[in-house]
Amino acid sequence: MISQDKIRLNDGTHIPIIAFGTWTAGGGSIVTERVDQALEVGFNHIDTAQLYRNEEETGVAIRESGLSRDEIYVTTKYSGFKDIETSIQDSLKNLGLSYVDLYLIHSPRLAQGDIPALWKKMEKIKADGLAKSIGVSNFQVNDLKILLKNAKVVPAVNQIQFHPYVYEQQRAVHAFGHEQGIITEAYSALIPITRRPGGPLDAPLNKIAERLNATPDQVLLAWVKAKGAVTVTYSSKKERLEGYLEAMELELTSEDIHALDSAGAKKAKFAALMRPVLLLSLISLTYGVLRFCNIRM
Repeated sequence: MISQDKIRLNDGTHIPIIAFGTWTAGGGSIVTERVDQALEVGFNHIDTAQLYRNEEETGVAIRESGLSRDEIYVTTKYSGFKDIETSIQDSLKNLGLSYVDLYLIHSPRLAQGDIPALWKKMEKIKADGLAKSIGVSNFQVNDLKILLKNAKVVPAVNQIQFHPYVYEQQRAVHAFGHEQGIITEAYSALIPITRRPGGPLDAPLNKIAERLNATPDQVLLAWVKAKGAVTVTYSSKKERLEGYLEAMELELTSEDIHALDSAGAKKAKFAALMRPVLLLSLISLTYGVLRFCNIRM
């Protein structure tokens, strides 16, 4: 089992540099099986959300793992189905926990035009001990500036789509976060391989992978780590999960990073790349609402 490095957050806590995400894991017992497998392989950071409608199944896997509470790092997110005070209690009940390690606002849109007011409630959740760390997801620079203007607690994390094909567009929020002590968490880091194969990244990814005796997906995850970001990823295959953990041991050269940045900048515009992810988010939201209302699809 590979030991996972951790990054120190601005509140003094530490977050594992790679997480197993349950967004695409679906629902029901299969989620428990997938999380069980991830924990068995060596993941100790599990990322879920109210929106995904699989917190309860995730909680079953956590309990079945036999790991003590301080051996596992749990992230979940406020997705706006209920008020935030009820939502955190629901999430804790579903997960079978007394606190989560990290609680995120899933989107700035959930603030309904008043980000400072929602963040104040997040600060209370932290003060009450229901979350050790609090942060945001899908926030851009202006959203963060609005939040920080009256914040008593700086977000620990901003979870965003982050890979070489969107790096130019996400560079500003990544850099701003770094200035403010906010760690970037990367979701959909493998899109250049899983949804956009055949692009400019293929050549440098394959070249670097061959030199390092690694795979292209491992190189992408190593790129995320090189940018100082945390990875949230998923696979149903045990061997791939093992490979993802091994990727955290890879060290890219400055030339490698420059080659990937340059190739990524040649890809299509950000909006075109984001469209499939936005569509998936809409589908996921619809599915979540239907499940929440006990409506079969």
